[in-house]
Amino acid sequence: MKRVFDLFFATIGLVILSPFLVVVAIVVRLSSPGPALFRSRRAGRFGKEFFLLKFRTMTKDAPQSGPAITIGKDHRITRLGGILRRTKIDELPQLLNVIKGEMSLVGPRPEVPEYVRFYTPEQRAVLDLVPGMTDPASIKYALENDLLAKSSNPHSDYVNGIMPDKIRMNLEYAARANLWTDTRVILTTFARIAMK
Repeated sequence: MKRVFDLFFATIGLVILSPFLVVVAIVVRLSSPGPALFRSRRAGRFGKEFFLLKFRTMTKDAPQSGPAITIGKDHRITRLGGILRRTKIDELPQLLNVIKGEMSLVGPRPEVPEYVRFYTPEQRAVLDLVPGMTDPASIKYALENDLLAKSSNPHSDYVNGIMPDKIRMNLEYAARANLWTDTRVILTTFARIAMK
């Protein structure tokens, strides 16, 4: 049932938003050198890697010029990219990932492989879940970049603090999740974005 829910609403969303997405892609392409879309390697269900799609919000050489996590006002983020990130418009291409079955509308945000290697055996249970576009942990840590910017050791604080808490929240949510709770998470995500 969840797959039908995902496929139905992701397809409708993609059809309705397609003219807007084309315009965003053109503007991204014209605003700075590089492609409109960024393909980020992530760990999916059972650890199988896939390419998560986003509108590019950083300079084209960003993967080679900085860490996998974004910290505060990262110098690699373009002016347009800052707007796309703040409004979460950069995440909309992931509707394609949902349609392909690589992601769900609601599920744990897929982690980059280099951080998955820090998972404990217990934390690896989160890889049994289909990753999603949003989840309760994403709502709680909507200002994660700002939190890490205040840290003297962002990598350590992420791996030892934020990441384990996200995994805990996602496992707890998955144990009681249903279509109604997923709908609430989606609506709460929209509300959070609107408040920014």
